[in-house]
This record gives sequence, structure tokens and C-alpha cells, in this order.
Amino acid sequence: MTGIEGAERSRGTKFFLSCVGIGLLAGLLSGLFGVGGGTVIVPLLVLLLAFDQRLAAGTSLAAIVPTATVGVISYAVHDSVAWIPALILAATAVFGAQVGAWLLARLPVLTLRWFFIGFLGLVIISLFLVIPSRDAGLDLDWWNGLGLAAVGFVTGIMSGILGVGGGIIVVPALILLFGTSDLIAKGTSLLMMIPTAISGTVANIRRHNVDLLAAAAVGLAACTTTALGAWFATLLDPFAANVLFALFLVFIAVQMGVRTLRQQRKDRRDRA
Repeated sequence: MTGIEGAERSRGTKFFLSCVGIGLLAGLLSGLFGVGGGTVIVPLLVLLLAFDQRLAAGTSLAAIVPTATVGVISYAVHDSVAWIPALILAATAVFGAQVGAWLLARLPVLTLRWFFIGFLGLVIISLFLVIPSRDAGLDLDWWNGLGLAAVGFVTGIMSGILGVGGGIIVVPALILLFGTSDLIAKGTSLLMMIPTAISGTVANIRRHNVDLLAAAAVGLAACTTTALGAWFATLLDPFAANVLFALFLVFIAVQMGVRTLRQQRKDRRDRA
């Protein structure tokens, strides 16, 4: 039985309430941190609705499209979106994702996961050391353009290998490497996700890896809280915003670490 067949067993009250609850939480975090929300949507679809991992990932990516769109509009109202840099990030991330998918079959993924967890640890520490200025923009010149292209490419590779969203890489990269304000980093990150998510969703629909009803319910619910999350972000001072984002990255690192440990134990049992 495929993931979609299993997910279609029940379309009752629990299904829709679960989708709405997942969407409300994901939208709030998406607006607050400038991330897609997949780190919340995927595990909750698996836990609450028994989606398999592949279907959950595809459904999450589809739900991110309307969520990120509302987020971009919310940040654009505050003039906190760097439009051309976001397009540079998105274009190179698409190519990086293809490289990541190619490397996925050739590199030890568990080792890469531990490396990425270590990378998140360094980012978390850095967020307490570098406090962005709300007045800092993102000036585009040749050097910054090349740097953005590199960040987008690396983000795409990590997404292709580990299945992580771009926001948890792009937001801290823009703050720490480019000195961008936290608000512009978040708004730009959300804009970068839209073309990438659309491209991935089209491919997933062709492979029947998207539950369109669940994606619509999660995405529409998320749209109602994304603007609220973005508004909260403008109320926080930069240090408090960094602390909250660091805690969110800790959650992601722990979640990834637990999954990696479980996979390592499973591999050992299979070899025994």
C-alpha cells in the first residue's frame, strides 16, 4: 500500500483538525523565523496522520508555497525583503539541490547528518555573539552576489542530501556572513523558498508524493498565522529574536540527532 493510499483511509474530523493544527503552528513559526515550516509539518504528519516520510515531505513542500507567499507579503509591508538577492539564492539552490540528490546515493548520509548537527551548533553559538542591526540592509555588489550564489548552492546541496529547508541555513548565513538585519534575512529567505518549493511540488505531484487535500488544509491554516508570526518578529529586539531562533535550531538539531541515532541502531540490527 502506498503512502497516499494509507493517508486516504480516513478523511474525518481528526484528519482536518490535525491538518489545521499543524498549519497554525507551522505558519506561526514560518513568519517568526523566516523558515518554511517543514521541520514542524513533516514530523507531525507522520506522528498524527501516519503519513510515510516521503509523502509527508512532499505534502509539506506543497503547503509551504502559500505559507511562504503570505510571509513574503508580510515582510514586504515592512520593506524587509531583498528581492534580487532572494532570486540569486533561489536560482543557485535549485542547481545545488540536483547536486545534493546526486550525492545522496554516493555519500554516507548519517555522517553528513552529524556534520550538519555540528554546523547547527556553531550557528547557535554565533547567534549569541553577533547581534544584527535593524538598520542593516543587503547591498548587492559583485562580491556579495557571488557570496549569495555560493550560499544558495550550498543550501540546495544540504536540502537535497538531508531534506532540510533552506531557511535554517539562509537566515543565519545572511545575518552572520552579510551583516543583514534579522528581518530582511527572514523575508528574503521566505521569498527564496517559493520558486524552489513550486519546482519540487510539481516533481512530487508527478511521483504521487503529495496529498493535495492535506497540503491545502495545512497551507491555508498556515496562511492565517504567518502574518502574525511576522508581526511578532518586528516586535522583538534583535537579541531576543536571535535567542528564539537559536532555540528553534536546537529543536531541529535534537530532532535530527534522535532520527540519526535511531537509524544507526536500525542499521546495526540489520547487520547483526
